[in-house]
Order: sequence, then C-alpha cells, then structure tokens
Amino acid sequence: MASEEFRLVSPKISNEGKLPRKYTEEGQGAQKNLSPPLEWYNIPQGTKSLALVVQDIDAPEPSDPIVPWVVWVVANIPPTLKGLPEGFSGKEGEAGEDYASVQEGYNDSKLPGWRGPKVPHSDAHRFEFKLYALDDLVHLGNKI
Repeated sequence: MASEEFRLVSPKISNEGKLPRKYTEEGQGAQKNLSPPLEWYNIPQGTKSLALVVQDIDAPEPSDPIVPWVVWVVANIPPTLKGLPEGFSGKEGEAGEDYASVQEGYNDSKLPGWRGPKVPHSDAHRFEFKLYALDDLVHLGNKI
C-alpha cells in the first residue's frame, strides 16, 4: 500500500522538483541559503536514527564531467522526529531538545550544514534528497 511507504517530502518544493530561490546561494531578497523544510512518513520499525544526504546531481565539475555535488549531510536524526523545519541548518543547537542529537556533516564546499547551490538561470538542476533509516547512530568525527 503506497500510503505505508517510507517517504520524504518537502511542502515547499513543487511537484516539478524545482528548488525555490531562497534555498539557493543567490537567494530571494534577504532570504538565502535556507535549508528547506522536510517531512517524512512511515519510518521502518527498529530504526535507531535517520540520516539525510542532499545532492545536486547535475553539478558540473571544473574538469567537465557531471558529478553529483553534496549540498547537505545530516545524521543522528531521532526517529521520533517527523521532519526538519525550514532554516534548520546551522541552528541544530537552537532548535530545541528534540534536535539535540542531530549533527550536520561537511558538504562538498568543505563546510558543515546546508550550502545553497549555485544554479545558473538557464540550466535546470535536479536535486536528490535521500533519507536513510539506520539501525545505529553515525559517527561523523570531530568538527573543525
């Protein structure tokens, strides 16, 4: 039954999968580099933590080939949470006790947290949001 499927959605990203400008490096007025709000449903039984990886799968590498670019890594999300609010990145310590164990890893910009992608206006980029249900916590190592 499709309604019982483990799934990830964002109420702010359209069905066409277009990423609104406020979630990009260019931004929308004063708002830019915001992490999008995410919701998930039907966490598999026995899940101890969730991990999220977001990639721009159409990002060009300077040497030419198209190589996915990691935009955001989030680990140790408690399975009791039902999502992450808009603008969560960089504020995990301020988001409240429920989010205390959540950690953000380094992206391909070599920075922790969400780094809004640079998307040329003429090019359409696809973004892949992958949520993993894990049977343990993830050890991201020391933050520099």
